[in-house]
Amino acid sequence: MTPKERVIAALEHRQPDRVPTGEIGIDFPTTERVLGRKTLYRAKWTTYMALWEGRRDEYVESCKRDIVDLIKALELDYVPVFLVPRKGYAPGMPEFVEEYTWREKNGAVMKFSPESGGHAIAISHPEVSLDDIVVPEKTEVEDSQLELVRHIIKELGETHFILGRGADGTYPCTGGITNFLMKMITEPEFVRKAIQARTKRAIAVGQVLIEEGCDGILMGSDYAYVSGPMMSPEHFKKFIYPALKEHCDQFHRAGAFVIKHTDGNTWQILDMMLDAGIDGYQAIELNAGMDIKRLKEKYGGRLCLFGGVDCATLVAGSAEDVREEVRYAIKYGAPGGGLVITSGNTIMAGVKYENYMAMLDEVRKSGQYPIRL
Repeated sequence: MTPKERVIAALEHRQPDRVPTGEIGIDFPTTERVLGRKTLYRAKWTTYMALWEGRRDEYVESCKRDIVDLIKALELDYVPVFLVPRKGYAPGMPEFVEEYTWREKNGAVMKFSPESGGHAIAISHPEVSLDDIVVPEKTEVEDSQLELVRHIIKELGETHFILGRGADGTYPCTGGITNFLMKMITEPEFVRKAIQARTKRAIAVGQVLIEEGCDGILMGSDYAYVSGPMMSPEHFKKFIYPALKEHCDQFHRAGAFVIKHTDGNTWQILDMMLDAGIDGYQAIELNAGMDIKRLKEKYGGRLCLFGGVDCATLVAGSAEDVREEVRYAIKYGAPGGGLVITSGNTIMAGVKYENYMAMLDEVRKSGQYPIRL
């Protein structure tokens, strides 16, 4: 089977030749170790600096070259793609509040932690009123923003499952997460309008990605913490569910699968996510109580599981710990199809290279159908 056929079989709950594997993102330490060269793909602070300095073309060329080479070198089955900044993008250096902390043009203050190697997070947000939210008439995607998508599809689209990122308007957190959650109670019309505006943009972007040749759309908004959903199931049903269903309906109508990413413990809302139409569930956190065996028992045949190895194990565990988690996931999640082995999120900067290599090796050793564990 080709990698594309393998992933589609899993999504359709058929048994492929082996359990597929892939990641929605692999951070620069692993990429550079595999390829033996520097990269600007998911290079954190180096990427931010390159874009601020107007090196957009260098960044895009690095992503084009390095993603293709990485997928081939690791023999992964699916490929994440995303829009890139438009040609000529050169915002200049931002207003720095202190080292690694800056103010965006919209007033949001962003902070990057070089110790954690993660993404920059907003530590303060500008005030946003109901009247400030604009529901777009139309969302335009420029050709230059599709440069990476088109290159990846040209190079790998025939053989690999192409997964489009950046099309999720269900939980925009306008004005910040705390503010947005409070407004679900104090100003529900604000929340509805914010979701409507972001949903319209996201669906338009997703449809463009599908038209370009993406096989699936990854919806990336997180709904939960380790302890449970960020909002009550009632508020999820009231605000998030209708938008999630609209995304799924539109993307299915355009011919794509929908894989929903969300961290955390989602047991209280997972039935609603499935009812909305998602085909796959990615970012399964073992440390949040999301057990593959239990998920398979409850949703087998209806929900394709993308997970199996907790990020904490990849960062702090041993290679044998990783192998044990892979074998457990395959034993209980793979029979009948419906499993794609991935990390519980991404291959982040702190992941031990040896652990990720052990994960890939164990998938190929233990993931051949028929499963014999």
